[in-house]
Amino acid sequence: MALGAVYAWSVFRTPLVLRFGWSLSQVTLTFTISIFTLGVAAFFGGLWLNRSGPRVVALAGGLLYGSGVILARFSTNGLWWLYLTYGVIGGAGLGLGYIVPVAVLVKWFPDRRGLITGIAVGGFGAGALITAPLATMLIMRAGILSTFAYLGVAYLLVTVLAGWFMQNPPDGWQPRSTIRKNAKPQHPNDFSLREALHTWQWWALWVTLFLNTTAGISVISQEAPIFQELTHVSVAGAAALVGIVSIGNALGRVFWAWVSDLITRKATFVVMFLMQVVLFWILPGVTSVTLATLIAFTILMCYGGGFGTMPAFAADYFGATNVGPIYGLMLTAWGTASAFGPLLIAHTRETSGTYRGALHLIAVIVLVSTAVPLVVSAPRRKSITGSNSQQQRIEAA
Repeated sequence: MALGAVYAWSVFRTPLVLRFGWSLSQVTLTFTISIFTLGVAAFFGGLWLNRSGPRVVALAGGLLYGSGVILARFSTNGLWWLYLTYGVIGGAGLGLGYIVPVAVLVKWFPDRRGLITGIAVGGFGAGALITAPLATMLIMRAGILSTFAYLGVAYLLVTVLAGWFMQNPPDGWQPRSTIRKNAKPQHPNDFSLREALHTWQWWALWVTLFLNTTAGISVISQEAPIFQELTHVSVAGAAALVGIVSIGNALGRVFWAWVSDLITRKATFVVMFLMQVVLFWILPGVTSVTLATLIAFTILMCYGGGFGTMPAFAADYFGATNVGPIYGLMLTAWGTASAFGPLLIAHTRETSGTYRGALHLIAVIVLVSTAVPLVVSAPRRKSITGSNSQQQRIEAA
């Protein structure tokens, strides 16, 4: 949850604009840099934990993230300082910290990949639940810069303490449940990172994650002002709603991951995409606080569902052995989406004066996106133990 506090960024937006006179797009770019750096760092974190173990990577992530937020306290040095500290340093810590529980838990629970990865990242999605109202209160009492310092210290302590307990299962580990008749057999010839990148399926999963993330992260980056524009709630009220809908982000990671174990990963993404088409299209016309909250809650459920389901999707197609670097590199889709979605919605809002056009555009993008999970299929590779002509199908969800 401490790492997921980044999802409360929208409550910092207006205070930073008022304090320094920066534009909406300039402030939004901080969030974009942070998530983009997260995606890059997650890839290197996946490689690192294969060599040094998860504890080292988790501790490094906690130290970087907490330090980055603390150093954002000195953003009077200029906008570049905020980008460097909160964006680059903090984002690097986020990436290292994020990939560890995902890579570790799919090894501990290979028979429940969907559900367990959903639980692993569920806390990340709930970060704004506590941070949004807490940060708003601190900003009102102590100011925006001191708030960075207070929160950074808390993040550092929590993440370092939790990181200490991260460890891989012993070699040859298999849970008792893998002997059940309905358990999926473990594939002995898992893909390496290089092999996975030579399949079109890896790139299709990357695009799927990118498109789903673009939709949700566009809303997350502007949640508070969207609520204020549509429903005319107060600043404090908008911050409270940000916290409430963040539950959807967390719940979706567990719920959709569990659903994907039942109806397949492909079908899960198709359902999430189609739901978002309808929700993004009707959202601009909503004025009720209750209805706007429900719609945003559901959108964030679908957003979180992508992160809960995709690690299991990757492990199904390419095996669990190298899921750290394989999924870690796939998280560059998250970073790329953060450079596209939030800036798209911020720019459209600045030029048109309303969020309506941007939300409708996202609905169209998501509609087109539905085609990607429909066509993806499990990769085939040449058997390591058989002849070169023999094809071996990787176990699909």
